[in-house]
Amino acid sequence: MKILLDTHILLWAAANTLPTSAAKYVLDESNELCFSTASIWEIVIKNGLNRDDFNVDPHLFYSALINNGYEEFYISSEHTLLTGTLPAIHKDPFDRVIVAQSISEGVSLLTFDDVLTNYPAPVILIKK
Repeated sequence: MKILLDTHILLWAAANTLPTSAAKYVLDESNELCFSTASIWEIVIKNGLNRDDFNVDPHLFYSALINNGYEEFYISSEHTLLTGTLPAIHKDPFDRVIVAQSISEGVSLLTFDDVLTNYPAPVILIKK
């Protein structure tokens, strides 16, 4: 199964702190794991805020994803246009584009954000 991981799941995977409910998908070698350019952008922004609670080097993070065989979903015009048709359920633009990518690309979205289950996307909701 091809699975798009939201930013939070990606960060947990990088920190080796995945909940068991998510690890079963991420560690299953038969799954093709994907990430969005939006997640990298979000990490770059959060890193730039120099918050004490966020210490992730976006360059190393991106390299680790690529080196571990994750497929990058680039943000296309189709994805951004689709965000404009989504109901205003979630205000986070990064989550909205990731949902749009999931719908557009026909891949499951692995998340622990239960708000995303309200979109017409194939969402796999995990519990922490």
